[in-house]
Amino acid sequence: MTGRHGPGRAGRVVAAVVLAVTVAAGRGGDAPTRAGDGCAPGRGPLTVDDLPAGSSVLECAAVGRLVTHEGAGVTVPEPGMKVTVDTLAVDGSRHGFTLEVAADGTVSYDLAADAGSEEHTHAAGPPAAARAACADSAYAVADHKEYGTYDWWIGDGPLPGGLSPADARRAFEAAIGTITGTRNDCGYGDAVGARAAYHSVTHHEADVDGGAHCTARDGVSVWDAGNLSGGVVATTCSWSRPVPGGPDWLKEADVRFNTGDYTFTNNPGDHCANAYDIRSVATHEAGHVFGLGHVGAGHEGQTMFTNSFACSTSARTLGRGDVLGLRRLY
Repeated sequence: MTGRHGPGRAGRVVAAVVLAVTVAAGRGGDAPTRAGDGCAPGRGPLTVDDLPAGSSVLECAAVGRLVTHEGAGVTVPEPGMKVTVDTLAVDGSRHGFTLEVAADGTVSYDLAADAGSEEHTHAAGPPAAARAACADSAYAVADHKEYGTYDWWIGDGPLPGGLSPADARRAFEAAIGTITGTRNDCGYGDAVGARAAYHSVTHHEADVDGGAHCTARDGVSVWDAGNLSGGVVATTCSWSRPVPGGPDWLKEADVRFNTGDYTFTNNPGDHCANAYDIRSVATHEAGHVFGLGHVGAGHEGQTMFTNSFACSTSARTLGRGDVLGLRRLY
């Protein structure tokens, strides 16, 4: 595996605590309460207003603290790292944002409706609401990609749809393979150099909490299931490092399915009722892993549309816009 395994979770927590104590001691212990000069007040979750762009996560002792924005949340990473959260909501709304910490500790955000992405649409063709998957060129890309091989694991807890680890591996591999192989029904050949490799079942968990927030990363890219906040079907958290001229280099991406509130199936049929197709959701989340963002209303035929419809398998294959987005990145 290339560059993903660093110090363990405990080691990083200790390092963050030492850093916070050291900085606080150097400033008389008042760093966490200096709201007037851009530092976060008190303790607990912060908002982007508590830790505004341009402030220093070092001076504010903010590394390891949760920052929220419009229902989404990320844990402040170490300097030289960026974190993006993308949630798949049942109502098709877009929840997500990007927080980046420069090497000197300066924080910046991308608070666009879609987490760190730039949407591209084309005026040609039928009206947006009528565009079919292969006639729609819309796509959105985030500012990261996998330059090498995406190494991933499956968590050892319960999995969506009650799948066994072996069946979950097959479903997730098929979904990831749809992205890396740009599988589509539009006649496009594969011209994308994205790669992925499954490793094994692991005791590590996706670094996502019950509020669908990104926690501190542990260096292992895990796909699993658990409880997330209501209204969220699945969440992807992605961490990347800057690359001159970009896009940034993906270092870890975790995916969690919300099995606490929603039902999943690997075989939706005529009698399906309010269950989400595992492979469709997984393909959508794999799109986020490899750098695709959400597209909104009028682009329902794309895998990266903001809602993966219950009982539908349409997102198992890519639309024209999905393919164009991957080609732009890779």
